[in-house]
Amino acid sequence: MKKIACLTIFTTLIFAACNKDEVTESEVDNGTPIVKIDSTYTVLKEEDITYAEGLSHDETSTSAFAIPLKLDLYYPNNNSTNRPVFMFIHGGGFTSGIKDNPDIVNMANYYASRGWVFASIDYRTTEELGVTDEMTTEEVFTYYNGMAPQRWIDTATQVTESRSDFKKSIAMYMAQRDSKAALRWIVSNSNTYNINKDHITVGGASAGAITTIALGISDPEDFRDEITINDDPTLSTTNLNETYSVRSMVHFWGSNSKLDLHEKVYNLAKYDRYDANDPELFMAHGEATDPQTPYSEALELQDVYDSLGIYNHLATLMVPNPSNPSELVDAGHGAWDGEVDGKGIFELSFDFLVERQNLTVE
Repeated sequence: MKKIACLTIFTTLIFAACNKDEVTESEVDNGTPIVKIDSTYTVLKEEDITYAEGLSHDETSTSAFAIPLKLDLYYPNNNSTNRPVFMFIHGGGFTSGIKDNPDIVNMANYYASRGWVFASIDYRTTEELGVTDEMTTEEVFTYYNGMAPQRWIDTATQVTESRSDFKKSIAMYMAQRDSKAALRWIVSNSNTYNINKDHITVGGASAGAITTIALGISDPEDFRDEITINDDPTLSTTNLNETYSVRSMVHFWGSNSKLDLHEKVYNLAKYDRYDANDPELFMAHGEATDPQTPYSEALELQDVYDSLGIYNHLATLMVPNPSNPSELVDAGHGAWDGEVDGKGIFELSFDFLVERQNLTVE
């Protein structure tokens, strides 16, 4: 993770208008954010903002130590006091990934140039879990104390077949704890960035989509209260008293695997955490088979949502054929260039959010 925070103005992108807009009366009167159909604003970026701390290990540590958890924030250079917010969670299989992935940066500029505050977050992965290959199970329990609940560690030990899969399961918990902390930070700083807390979107790709679903669907106390501050003193940095309500979720080629594990850990019934008050859901997924995030799980999520009467949309992505770009073929995993009827995933998700959040478009 980068260590230097800075404020920069993107000069590589040219937008239709660069001057700050005045706040319109409609924005003040009815509380509905105004967004632009086209790239309109220059984009301001604050890098490496520390939103919380978390426990970590390195290759030599015998006890966990605190590290800063960071996000990048993109927002329009305008005078609006009423901005929707979009928090995005990168992928990487819970083993890697970065908040400034070029595809995410492009997405951040797409949304911020149209009026959103866009946050791209880092979170802990297996890279922060140190080396445990030579440890006994009992030693591992002690090693990861405070990083995941004991019940989570116990269950992960039982359901995984290798130490690497076990570590991914621990990283799943940490990623969830961290993403919730990041959203609480955003809410706690909403006045600073003129964010309308009634228009919160959370999204992610692959592992980030898996984390998105668990964030939107789980109860507020899940992935927050299972560990005490005595075991994890860094919890005190995570704005524990803040609350939020996610209005929409954007889910790029993800799955339901984390909630499945959560149900096993706490002996919950299948789909226990889903209810009719859950956020609305936009999914973009290719049909081509991927063992970790199969298309069938997108259909499963759609069925769950339909059964609860929650609005959702699944965009089945196509991509240009490498050997014949004029021809479209089924998209596989990570289809950032995927499209439906000539629209890419940025535009498809934009249309969904504008319609379902009743945003004013100019």
